[in-house]
Amino acid sequence: MVVPTSLEKLMLVLENMSLSLAGKTLLKPFSLSLAEGEIVTLMGASGSGKSSLLSFIGGELAAPFTATGKVELNGVNLLVLPPERRNIGRLFQDDLLFPHMTVGENLLFAIPKMPQTDRLAMMQTALQRAELVGFENRPPHTLSGGQRSRVALMRALLAKPAALLLDEPFSKLDRKLRAAVRDYTFAHIRARQVPTLLVTHDPEDVPEGGRVFEIGEEGDVRHV
Repeated sequence: MVVPTSLEKLMLVLENMSLSLAGKTLLKPFSLSLAEGEIVTLMGASGSGKSSLLSFIGGELAAPFTATGKVELNGVNLLVLPPERRNIGRLFQDDLLFPHMTVGENLLFAIPKMPQTDRLAMMQTALQRAELVGFENRPPHTLSGGQRSRVALMRALLAKPAALLLDEPFSKLDRKLRAAVRDYTFAHIRARQVPTLLVTHDPEDVPEGGRVFEIGEEGDVRHV
């Protein structure tokens, strides 16, 4: 079992988590706690169960995968809630922006119901933070890979998630752009104080000073 580090304020807690595929163990039981603003990295080879673990946390794990354990966010048991009520954001390898919407419409889609003037103001603030002022009427396909990634991050943050799951979101970017988008993403996560679980197979994606756990060949999860 992985023993969580003592942290001042724990927000996302995984307890005795395990994952299997058609009866084959992928992840042996482990426990992990993440504090607000902390980015914890889980590393493992392709097929080790990293992405499936995120799907379980988000409430989207499909058969023939099975998982056991406890998942709490701010003391609330997430496993009894449907995905849309778990208040967890997720970024994938692909940005998954809606192609039939403009950049501004993609951002507005994530903003909770409130007066339209407030929603528009939040959208403009997000564009400023993404250094994309004036891009609200642009279709996503006209943006560069890095610009699309920044829009996807802002859209995720506008939904005000209580936790974030990052599923190798930098893997399809070229090396130079990857470093810039990675630094941008980590800075915004820490500024918003969102507990974040990152899964990757690339050591370069690990945030400086962050805790790292590795999935072994036998499915054991250990701190490295």
